[in-house]
Amino acid sequence: MAKKQPGAAEKRYMGRVAALGCAVCKRLGYDVEGMQAAVHHRIRGRGGWGRTSSYQTIPVCGAHHQHSGEGIHDMGDTEYQAHFGFSEFDLLTDTQTALLAHVPESERVI
Repeated sequence: MAKKQPGAAEKRYMGRVAALGCAVCKRLGYDVEGMQAAVHHRIRGRGGWGRTSSYQTIPVCGAHHQHSGEGIHDMGDTEYQAHFGFSEFDLLTDTQTALLAHVPESERVI
């Protein structure tokens, strides 16, 4: 079965997500103004295999995404939360709060 490709509205939303700058850096107090981030699809709590909706995405820089030891893909839930003091879900909530006007009600986690 082929993956569903995001539609125009989802692509615009993911562009807005990326333009927010890294959600992890922001929570850590770093300046993210003008930072273009990668769009990370939520992996925890998705209820099975596959990618979550484009509306359940988080902006992250390369180091906080993967292959750095501090990336969202590099740690399990418990380790991630212990290391940073917040969860992937907290980052998703921050992202949707910032872009709430663009998140369909059926996709909101907040």
